[in-house]
Amino acid sequence: MSNTYISDSILYIGADDRTLDLFESQYVIPNGVSYNSYIITDEKVAVLDTVDARASEQWFANLEKALAGRTVDYLVVSHMEPDHAANVERFARQHPEAVLVGNAKTFGMIAQFFDLDFKDRMLEVKEGDTLGLGQHVLQFFMAPMVHWPEVMVTYEQTEKILFSADGFGKFGAMDAEEDWDEEAARYYLNIVGKYGVQVQGLLKKAAKLDIRMICPLHGPILKEDLGHYLGKYQIWSTYQPEQHGVLVAYASIHGNTADAAERLAAFLRQQGEEHVELMDLSRTDLSLAVRKAFYYDRMVVAAATYDGGVFPCMEEFLHHIRSKNYQKRTVGILENGTWAPMAGKVMRGILESMKEIRILEPVVTVKSAVKEESLAAMKELANHCVNSGEIG
Repeated sequence: MSNTYISDSILYIGADDRTLDLFESQYVIPNGVSYNSYIITDEKVAVLDTVDARASEQWFANLEKALAGRTVDYLVVSHMEPDHAANVERFARQHPEAVLVGNAKTFGMIAQFFDLDFKDRMLEVKEGDTLGLGQHVLQFFMAPMVHWPEVMVTYEQTEKILFSADGFGKFGAMDAEEDWDEEAARYYLNIVGKYGVQVQGLLKKAAKLDIRMICPLHGPILKEDLGHYLGKYQIWSTYQPEQHGVLVAYASIHGNTADAAERLAAFLRQQGEEHVELMDLSRTDLSLAVRKAFYYDRMVVAAATYDGGVFPCMEEFLHHIRSKNYQKRTVGILENGTWAPMAGKVMRGILESMKEIRILEPVVTVKSAVKEESLAAMKELANHCVNSGEIG
């Protein structure tokens, strides 16, 4: 059976998009993305979410084929972001018999996005409410800020399926052959990462349910080893590192800071650090850099001074991980400057505004190029970094 097979009465009607280069106009997606949508055919018919406008024609064709002449009773809108809800109004016009199911916040947003008057065909649901379709029963749970305030998830009680909205989603088309953990982590940390407390709330609700399958709005349907996926979300939403190791992230103008970062990485390895990863922030996709920052328990940031501050790609990186709630990590700092080194001060200031960040001493200063005096300080920093690492 294909990756999109759910059951004889619950069908996948979503679509892949391999033409989109940037998800949310900022995240590189080399293997595209899927816009997932589902239909439950019982005494009554329920459609769960629409798709992005880019996939409208494919979705409507999939929907009509799955309906096989039947009418739709309900459209469940679990998330109003346009990559899932772009076709709500068009669907409603084509299926005037269908009732829209959402919560109070859902219907507030619908009025903002669309001009159609839905007042006579809205079913507002609250936490724990159920909707019977015949043999299938839908139960709704609110998941605010995972990752918009109106988000809700749907649990189908008979077949024990969690329709998880953006939760457990992943970049990549349905047929993309790639590791789930990495692309799901990049997706989660960049899009939902700020809202760990709210994700924890959803996980606690999910723990009370007998879940045998997870159907997200992006990425593959999860059918086996669900404990693995739930475990990853537990780690990510509590901001725990996954690997005992060091990310050396650097921002270099002419190569001297890159040289210092490479030497520091070599010192770390010489002192027994098994997992050391070098990353050039000028040439690395920001979303991947964010993922790697959260992956390791320690990090060293190395950057050149620029316009009396810090080289822009480093500043953007630090502000971005702060916005995603980077915390519970140990960080070393290396700065470079020719006449007035300031990068270290700026980087320290941003890092100190984050939660539970331990900054290692010394802050290493390289003046233009690596010399013997800076080598000694780099060795000392590497030693402190190796001896400070503690995952768990």
